[in-house]
Amino acid sequence: MALLPINRHDEQPLVEQIVQGFSQRIEQRSIRSGSKVPSIRRFAEEHGVSRFTVVQAYDRLVASGHLQSRKGSGFYVGKVAAPVKVHTACQLDRAGDVLWLLRQALKDGQYRFQPGCGWLPADWMDPANVQRSLRQLSRNGGAHLVDYSQAGGYVPLRQQLVRRLEEAGIRADVPQIVTCHGASHGVDLVCRLILRPGDKVLIDDPAYFNLFGMLKLSGVEVLAVPRLEDGPDIPALKAQLALHKPKLMITTAILHNPTSSCISPAIAYELLKLAEQHNFYILEDDIYGDLHPNPGPRLASLDQLNRVIYVSSFSKTVSAALRVGYIACRQDLTAELMDLKLLTQLTSSEIAERAIHHTLAEGVYRKHVRRLHGRLDNARECASEGLEKLGFDIFGQAEHGMFLWATVPSGPLNSSELAQKALEHDMVLAPGNVFRADGQGENSMRFNVANTGPEALTLLDRILSDS
Repeated sequence: MALLPINRHDEQPLVEQIVQGFSQRIEQRSIRSGSKVPSIRRFAEEHGVSRFTVVQAYDRLVASGHLQSRKGSGFYVGKVAAPVKVHTACQLDRAGDVLWLLRQALKDGQYRFQPGCGWLPADWMDPANVQRSLRQLSRNGGAHLVDYSQAGGYVPLRQQLVRRLEEAGIRADVPQIVTCHGASHGVDLVCRLILRPGDKVLIDDPAYFNLFGMLKLSGVEVLAVPRLEDGPDIPALKAQLALHKPKLMITTAILHNPTSSCISPAIAYELLKLAEQHNFYILEDDIYGDLHPNPGPRLASLDQLNRVIYVSSFSKTVSAALRVGYIACRQDLTAELMDLKLLTQLTSSEIAERAIHHTLAEGVYRKHVRRLHGRLDNARECASEGLEKLGFDIFGQAEHGMFLWATVPSGPLNSSELAQKALEHDMVLAPGNVFRADGQGENSMRFNVANTGPEALTLLDRILSDS
C-alpha cells in the first residue's frame, strides 16, 4: 500500500513530491516521531519509482531532520520542531529606524499586501528563465560549479556589460568593470574605497533608506540635498558646497527611489560642473534605469566615467536571489575596487554571473524588460487613480518606473502611524520618514505600483476610514 500519493504527470519532480509528502505528514503529526518508515527498496516498489529517486529524497529528508538514519536498522521519523511564530513589536518610535521597513518586508511569513516593498512580485520576474539558465549551467558542468571566480568577475558577462553600457552612451573596457553582489554591495565597496570616518557625503532628500544605515556604519556625515522633479536642487547643493567639502555624492539619474523622478540634461550638466569645481566623485546608482522605456542620458554617459562611478544590478529585473551587480569606473579605481572585493569577500558567484550572462546573450532580457514596461504602465495607472481617490497627492509626473511618492491625506494618522496600523491588517507600507536622513517626512509615503492593486487599495481605504 502506497504511503504517499505520487503523480507522474505533475511537473513537480518525483524526488520533490516525496520530500514534500513526507515533510507535510511529519509536521502535521500524521506520522509519529520515532516510527519506522519503509526501506528504500520497499518504498520504491510500493510507489513504482526508482531506488535512486528514493535515495535522493531520503538523503534530503535526513538533512532536514525529518528522518533519521540508523545504521543497520533503517530510517525513522525525526523530531521536527513545530514552526515558531515570531511576533515582532513595531513601536512608533522605531518607524524612523532604517532597518524597520526591511525587517517587515523580509520577515518570515510575509505580509499578504506589500505596497511598501522595493521589488517586483516574484511572478513578474520570469523565474522560468532563471530555472532554464541554471539547468543549462548544471548540465554543462565544469570547475565554475565549485571553484572561485576571477576578482573582476566572469569575463564573458563583463564583455556583455561593455556592450550594454555602449548602448547607453557609456564607453568602458572590460578592465573598467567589476562585478559585485547586487547594487548595495557595489555602493558599499565604493564607499569603503573613497570615504573615511568624518568625511561628508551628499545624498538626495528623500533617498533610498538603506543608504542611511550603510553610511552610518562608515562613520561619515550626511548632507541632504532636496530632490525636485528634475533632479537635485542645485541652489541648495551650492549652499552645501559653500559650507562643506564633500568627497562623494550619491544620486540617481533615471527613476530615482523613492520619487521616480529623472535628472534633466540641464541639471545633469550643472551637477557635473559642480563636481569638477569642488573635486568630489558622483556615485550614480542606476538600479532602476532599465524600467524606463526611453531614458535620458545617464550622468556616466555625459561624464564618461571621469568623476562618475556607475553602479547597477539585475536584482530588480531578473532575480534578487542571484544578486548580480556591477561597477563601472576609471581603471585606476577599478583596480583598487578589485583588491577591496578580494579582501572583504574574495570573489562573487560565477554561477550567478553565468546565469545572468546566459539571459543577456540569449536575448531573453530585452523581451522580459519590455514586458515589464507594459505591466508597470498598467499597474501605475491603477495605483495612481486609486490613491488619488483616497486623497493621496502624488509627487511629479511619475510616468515610468516602479514607485509613486505621495503625500498622505489629512487626518488623524501621519505616515508612520498609518504604516503601524496597516501591519495589523496584513499590509506593509513605506512611511516617508525612513527615506529622510533627518527622520522627518511624516506626511509622505512610497508606494510600489506592482503591489498596489485593487485589493490593496480597498484595504487601504478601510484602514483610513476606520482611523
